[in-house]
Amino acid sequence: MASHLTSNYSPTETPTPVHDIVDVQTTNCCIVGGGPAGAVLALLLARQGIPVILLEAHKDFDRDFRGDTIHPSVMEIMEELGLADRLLQLPHAKMRQINIKTPEASVTLADFSHLHTRYPYITMLPQARFLEFITAEAQKYPNFQLIMGANVQELIEEDGVIRGVRYRGHGGWHEIRAILTVGADGRHSRLRQLANFESIQTSPPMDVLWFRLPKNPDDLEGGIGRIGRGHILVMLDRGDQWQIAYVIPKGGYQEIRAAGLEALRKSVVDVVPELQDRVEYLQDWSQIAFLSVESSRLKRWYRHGLLLIGDAAHIMSPVGGVGINYAIQDAVVAANVLSKPLKQGRVELSHLAKVQRQRQLPTRVIQAFQSLVQQRIFARVLNSNQLLQLPAWLRLPWLRDFPVRLVAYGLFPAHVKT
Repeated sequence: MASHLTSNYSPTETPTPVHDIVDVQTTNCCIVGGGPAGAVLALLLARQGIPVILLEAHKDFDRDFRGDTIHPSVMEIMEELGLADRLLQLPHAKMRQINIKTPEASVTLADFSHLHTRYPYITMLPQARFLEFITAEAQKYPNFQLIMGANVQELIEEDGVIRGVRYRGHGGWHEIRAILTVGADGRHSRLRQLANFESIQTSPPMDVLWFRLPKNPDDLEGGIGRIGRGHILVMLDRGDQWQIAYVIPKGGYQEIRAAGLEALRKSVVDVVPELQDRVEYLQDWSQIAFLSVESSRLKRWYRHGLLLIGDAAHIMSPVGGVGINYAIQDAVVAANVLSKPLKQGRVELSHLAKVQRQRQLPTRVIQAFQSLVQQRIFARVLNSNQLLQLPAWLRLPWLRDFPVRLVAYGLFPAHVKT
């Protein structure tokens, strides 16, 4: 007999918690995490008339996110929702190419302009604005509720089935009971920890420092990768700014920090001499975000009553900037599979397994691609003072097109079915 969840329960069935609960709400789907995966899933379910509550731990979206890339596959999803044109009315930049340069050569690593789509580019849009846009659209539906400042602390579990969450905020403890709880709470997922999911780890050979510098009007456009002796620096076009990823050896942050900002500025200029006139904008370590690069995926993304998606289910390395792309495609597949069961008030384990089954292969393929890039390029450069010789296949357009499509769409793109 298939295991399932139904909506035939009431809050009084739960043993009295040790906390003083301010209030109890019930819903069909409780989504924890208001990032791209959680926000898009909430919108897709709300459009279907499904009661959904979205919980976000922060009190607003006005934060400095590293992931500001929206790939062609996501723009096509926005088009299927009738939102693409309005989304592109927000201030943004378009990255049509990614070029890689060494002191000896220059080659186009990725050219998105050749893709057969209305959106042959990566849209550089601040993630805060994207999340505000998506949640504002969701709030047009009366069955959607967004609760900011909701710090989820506990899972509600009865007879091995997850029945919702308890969170702190807004004057005390609150309880939300749901047919299905979805964890979309990112790479440091609280729900993943609470549910004791087991993950498969890899060890990327690098970490990343993120910072921004002004972009001059005569600078080249698009994405630029620079490779020097022992250094890699990636520049992402944000219109009037460069968002810069300075790749460092794994575990090397403390040594760089101890050497001081002046040494870091000099190192940046050594790789990209054109930044000499603006590197002085880096005046404090608070301007520099440190990312400990990880790559992992869960063996199983679900339990009775609980599903994890996005970074909560698979932590991506920053190679290709695909994290948002894959998280939103997870959300689309989850909505496609789960909308009908949620409407019926009956979600079976087979439904949750189907979501993982559809998304697991694309996840494994892109992580394998990221690992290949990290080992063949990044590790060689960071662990050697030799100049990297660019592989010959980068000069063959028919070979370059495969990684471009993989970054732009994934192994096969997800589409909104309803």
